[in-house]
Amino acid sequence: MPVIVLDAYALEAYLNDELPVADTVEPLLLSGEQVLISGINLAETLDRMIRVHGMPTAELEANLLGTGVHVTGVDEAAAFAAARLRATHYHRTNRAVSIADCCAAALALDRDAPLVTSDPALLGLISDENGRYMALPDSTGTVWAPKRAD
Repeated sequence: MPVIVLDAYALEAYLNDELPVADTVEPLLLSGEQVLISGINLAETLDRMIRVHGMPTAELEANLLGTGVHVTGVDEAAAFAAARLRATHYHRTNRAVSIADCCAAALALDRDAPLVTSDPALLGLISDENGRYMALPDSTGTVWAPKRAD
């Protein structure tokens, strides 16, 4: 079964019905493909949905269960992979990837699955690692694309 990996923002935007991202993520959830998110990225999504958007926990749990998203743990191998990615790619101004971002990237790379995100730093990391990705529009509507070597 094909696999897709969501980062925290992709799931948050879907749960919060933020357009146009929600309209891009919804077909992925209905595609029949297995949609994964790491537990760390889920915690990030839940935090923002409760703290920023004020969604009650019970409503959030019901909405999340309805998505069909599968939550994966971060085991020792995934932790080392995420740490390696961050140590290799992190730069505080040019590529400020969080450890949660790197957990999403490690999961996508391990499963050879596209990572669904709008985060340019995370997309750059995945691209540099020759991973697969689906770039979502950011809050300004801009869709990331890799820089071309001229």
